[in-house]
Amino acid sequence: MMRLKILAFTTMVLSAALQFEPARADGTLTVYCSVQEEWCQLMVNEFQKATGITTSMTRKSSGETYAQVKAEAANPKGDIWWGGTGDPHLQAAEEGLTEAYESPMLAKLHPWALEQHKTAQGRTVGIYLGALGFGYNTDLLQQKNLPAPACWADLIKPEYKGEIQVANPNSSGTAYTFVATLVQLWGEDEAFKYLKTLNDSVNQYTKSGAAPAQAAARGETLIGIAFQHDVVTPTITSNAPIKNVSPCEGTGFEIGSMSIIKGAPNLDNAKKWYDWALTPDAQKLAAMANSYQNPSNMEAPIPDQAPKMSEIKLIKYDFAKYGSSTERKRLLGRWDKEIGAK
Repeated sequence: MMRLKILAFTTMVLSAALQFEPARADGTLTVYCSVQEEWCQLMVNEFQKATGITTSMTRKSSGETYAQVKAEAANPKGDIWWGGTGDPHLQAAEEGLTEAYESPMLAKLHPWALEQHKTAQGRTVGIYLGALGFGYNTDLLQQKNLPAPACWADLIKPEYKGEIQVANPNSSGTAYTFVATLVQLWGEDEAFKYLKTLNDSVNQYTKSGAAPAQAAARGETLIGIAFQHDVVTPTITSNAPIKNVSPCEGTGFEIGSMSIIKGAPNLDNAKKWYDWALTPDAQKLAAMANSYQNPSNMEAPIPDQAPKMSEIKLIKYDFAKYGSSTERKRLLGRWDKEIGAK
């Protein structure tokens, strides 16, 4: 009799374990994050507190994350791709790598964030806005007795040879935005002529788009081409001697984006993250992580430290064209052939 009771009890425990297994699966989420590590981790921590959903995170640049999502398309590992420049998100949307979603939070967003959603047929949405530019180390500039650069055209002057860092556009959405910006400013042939000349002044093509600004802040390079909010950050976190520049000719900008991955193993939780990430409370976390973009929720405050978009000469950036799969592949291929191979 005792043996039968033990057997019955064991069967009951195993049955309960099997019943709760789906609940544990439903309580997880995998985030692919393409902003700075500190912001990624803060978002994950706060989402877990808010929802109780166990969340894992992988941090990679925009181009790297796009490549990972594409490589995993037949067997998706991630649930949501949060952050990074919008162009690769748009390419992923066009290629059917991401899932359309109509969040109830859409009504709270700025028009530019909604336009990103519309362009992608609902497969991505804008979460922040940031302008491209560059920063220079004021101490190094004085030591080298060089003039302060104010325009894109200044960066190809002989005095800055070997003094500039920019990311590789294959891995970095920031650097792809730079290439696409120049093409829209001057036309493609003139832009690539400029990039070839600039190549002589570049001491390193980094993997991450924020790295050139960080290097300039540390005095490892004189000039770093980056989004302006990434130039601002080290002035606040470490009082670095780096000056933010909005190029005189005008400049492009990013619509940082968020996308649910097609075939997400935890789709319901991906939607929960999506809705939560568009709330003012979630978007306030950026400044707490020393990231100073303009948030997409109209009720979320713009950090005082954020570059003033109204004071920056912005081009009419064609996200639909330069976020398309064909155009991105073509421009990156030309960059590889004419710049990267040199």
